[in-house]
Amino acid sequence: MEGLGHAYGDVKAVNSFSLSVAPGEVVCLLGPSGCGKTTVLRLAAGLEKVQQGRIAINGQEVAGPGVWVPPEDRNVGLVFQDFALFPHLTVAQNVDFGLTGMDDEERRARCDEVLRRVGVAQLADRYPHALSGGQQQRVALARALAPSPPLILLDEPFSGLDSRLRDQVRDRTLHLLKRSGQATLMVTHDAEEAMFMADRIAVMRDGHNVQTDRPDALYCEPADAFVTEFFSDVNRLSGVVEKGDVYTPFGNLSAAPMRDGEKAEILIRPEALRLGAVPDGEEGSARVLASRMLGRSSLVHLCTCRQIGEEIHLHARVPGRFLPKENEVLQVTLDSKQAFVFPANQG
Repeated sequence: MEGLGHAYGDVKAVNSFSLSVAPGEVVCLLGPSGCGKTTVLRLAAGLEKVQQGRIAINGQEVAGPGVWVPPEDRNVGLVFQDFALFPHLTVAQNVDFGLTGMDDEERRARCDEVLRRVGVAQLADRYPHALSGGQQQRVALARALAPSPPLILLDEPFSGLDSRLRDQVRDRTLHLLKRSGQATLMVTHDAEEAMFMADRIAVMRDGHNVQTDRPDALYCEPADAFVTEFFSDVNRLSGVVEKGDVYTPFGNLSAAPMRDGEKAEILIRPEALRLGAVPDGEEGSARVLASRMLGRSSLVHLCTCRQIGEEIHLHARVPGRFLPKENEVLQVTLDSKQAFVFPANQG
């Protein structure tokens, strides 16, 4: 996709958007509601006509100036948010529906093979209303995979499932997609889901592609405050650049390439705050307001003071069980690799 632009009336939904997806790669479009990610998916599928830019699939241009290939001729597999199974057809008939150019025996063999791959072969004769949400999702995926299209498009395919089932289904889906070798473009608003599923993530805001990279690179090297906050909770502080640094209660952070005197916002991930006992003869740097175990980690609510005396409330996340008592005073050190400084006017 190159230079895509699309508007609904006066509302610019997609603006100068470009992205490529390689065979065997899973790429997620991630962003808040209304950022344009579903419109990008619909443009790729041919459900919306491109107003600006061009789209090519497997080397063939399917949309652009003077070019328009309708959805049914793009050879794209599409899984909708609500799965969109045909209620009057059985599971096997749903999967068989898109198989053209084959004789009956080939179609039956392909249908059986794909149903086995997604683990619902035993449900071939059932109708969609008799399936659970997870089973419907797998049937929808089987229908998309059956014609072996070069591109699979997934529109928030796990959003209707409960949390435990969602974890199981997306794990199985990822394995299927990686084994299939097809290019996959998936829409989600869930950052953790995108990090679980994607080889690369394209973070969108107001129709723009803000940053595209591997999940670990986006988490550790975010382009701005918007990207930083999208991947975790943050402690937000403010400051002014002095001699290339900004002050925090737990040490200074480099503000390069910002200029001295420029206002900055400081974003600190909760796991960047390391907590420990106060060494003898030293003062503590934070007081515990509350601590809660959240399963795999503990969240500690802290209160500290800056040099000018104002209270600052912070959250620290600690692996495992760590439950200091209320009003206990702790030493806090800062992992600067998980703290980020941006110009205050970035929004």
